[in-house]
Amino acid sequence: MTREAGQRGHLDEQAVLLVAGLADLAVSTLGSALGTVRGLLRRSDAADLAAQAEHDLAARGRLVLDRYAVVPPAHLEVLARHALARRSVDGG
Repeated sequence: MTREAGQRGHLDEQAVLLVAGLADLAVSTLGSALGTVRGLLRRSDAADLAAQAEHDLAARGRLVLDRYAVVPPAHLEVLARHALARRSVDGG
């Protein structure tokens, strides 16, 4: 077996292990979430909890959009603004 084939086999095995690990994590998380939902449905204040969860999810969504939706200015644009500001302070 060549070195490339050995590395490819190792990468394939690593990918399979990662996918299997993610699947197991998803299944265990889903099982835990279902147990939590069952417990919440038995509570008398389920409507209040649902309203609070909706509020929390909206706040979390707002944070995500604020983090990823705003595109930072281009690096050269920032440098040009600094240069213009320096020129105006220096009077030149």
